[in-house]
Parts: sequence; C-alpha cells; structure tokens
Amino acid sequence: MTVTWRLRAAAAALIVPPAIRVTSLAKLMKWLTPPRERETAIALDDKAIARWVTRILHRLPGPWHLSCLNRSVVLYSLLRAAGRPVELCIGVARTVRGGPGPHMAAHAWLVLDGAPYLEPDTELVTGLPVVARFPDAPASSLAPSI
Repeated sequence: MTVTWRLRAAAAALIVPPAIRVTSLAKLMKWLTPPRERETAIALDDKAIARWVTRILHRLPGPWHLSCLNRSVVLYSLLRAAGRPVELCIGVARTVRGGPGPHMAAHAWLVLDGAPYLEPDTELVTGLPVVARFPDAPASSLAPSI
C-alpha cells in the first residue's frame, strides 16, 4: 500500500466518522459514492487498507473510535474511489439475551459480488436482515439474503 493510500485512509478515518453523526447516512453515502464507476480499478491491496483503517480507528477516541459502521463507511469511501463496486449493508434484528425484554443487534458491513467483503466475522451477518443498502437498492432487494 502506497503512502498516498495510507494518507487517504487516515484522512477518511478523521473526516467520515464525525460526518456520520452530523448528517443523514443517506446524504453522506451519496457524497461518498462516485457518480459513475471507474472503467478500471486502481491497483490496491484491499486487505492491507482494511487492516490500516482498523488500526487507525482503534487508536482514535470518541466519534472516531472503531465501530462496524465507522469502519465500513470509511472503507466504502476508499474502495469506491479505487473502483471497487462494493455495497454497504446495515442489518438489524431482535435478539433474545439474558435479561428482561428483547434486545437489538445491528451490524454494518461491505458486500462485493453478493458476499461479505473484508468482514472480520462473517458470522455476524449470517441471517441478519438488511434494512439499508448503499448505493440505494430497491426495497424488494433488501431481503435478508446475505
């Protein structure tokens, strides 16, 4: 991974997480999604950039700190800029845990070619109903197929 991509990743890790908190995710994702796909993808070690982003976010405080949403949106912005047709999925489900009442489980992850991409724990997304997908997908395609 080049110094340029490391700097781009650091900049994205500093800018994107606070933006998630001050604007709607739909607006932010439109801003982060290039208007058209690149004809050829830029050579980039996707796994290395994912490790770098995770390390950066893990060391930052407050709104920057590592979370599945921060990591996924930062990686989405970088990989889309590099010409990867990744999608961002967000899933939410009720879970039964010890204690009173139902609890919620939520997770954000990337998808490439219909499969979780650069996801550290693919078990988290198995069977989790997708409630949002970016770039925008028709409502009928939001079935829990991942």
